[in-house]
Amino acid sequence: MTSLSARDLTLAYDGKVIIDGLDVSVPTGGYTVIVGPNACGKSTLLRGLARLLAPRRGTVLLDGADIARTPTKQVARRLGLLPQAPVTPAGITVEALVRRGRFPHHGLLRGWSSGDSDAVEAALGRTELLHLRTRMVDELSGGQRQRAWIALALAQDTPLLLLDEPTTYLDLRHQLDVLDLLAGLTHDGRTVVAVLHDLNQACRYADHLLVMKDGRLVATGAPTEILTADLVHDVFDLPCLVIDDPVTGTPLVVPHDRRERPAASPSAVGDVADSVRS
Repeated sequence: MTSLSARDLTLAYDGKVIIDGLDVSVPTGGYTVIVGPNACGKSTLLRGLARLLAPRRGTVLLDGADIARTPTKQVARRLGLLPQAPVTPAGITVEALVRRGRFPHHGLLRGWSSGDSDAVEAALGRTELLHLRTRMVDELSGGQRQRAWIALALAQDTPLLLLDEPTTYLDLRHQLDVLDLLAGLTHDGRTVVAVLHDLNQACRYADHLLVMKDGRLVATGAPTEILTADLVHDVFDLPCLVIDDPVTGTPLVVPHDRRERPAASPSAVGDVADSVRS
């Protein structure tokens, strides 16, 4: 199974250091979600792990080898990436875009195969895009375009998949469809790493959280083990309760009422939390 980690990783843009000396290991075969406030370095970390941003210092290791020294096509067969706001080529259909996910599997002696066709069909089906396969991508809604890019990543059929805010532009139903889909990939043995903004969705779906603040990892582990009201307050500057989700039992963040009104007594707050848990 493909492994991914970083040692002493320092990443910068235009001379400004965003992440400095970070060590991280992605659990193999699980669903890891990176969370944290805006501008904390979540997307920068994902770009560094995916070899889109060269480290100023340190190393990203793919299966124990320096990813910077690994041939590009070999990386692309093991690691798929859905970046934030990808740029769609002009005049391309949904199916043609998704077919691009198969390019890393081709070579001088290997052209398009029935296996490639099967992978594209499966990706279109899992993202509910079969009926849109002949449509131009730039004619689609934002949510449909996002699903087309997710389909490309699925068609690439890599054991490791990195996604930067994959639920952007999607309505709630399709957000959950995508998160369910990604969870299903881990059941097939794949490793998924995603940046998400919704902390409750992250807690519901992730096996492992990477919690970031100011370019640092401040907590790592299973949501049920690390997600507390104190952590949310420290990282997001958000007073809250953390209770058990009544459906899944995973942590559920309930922000305090920020409007000016008489505060509930501590005993009343505890009664509310107890009633939700029951």
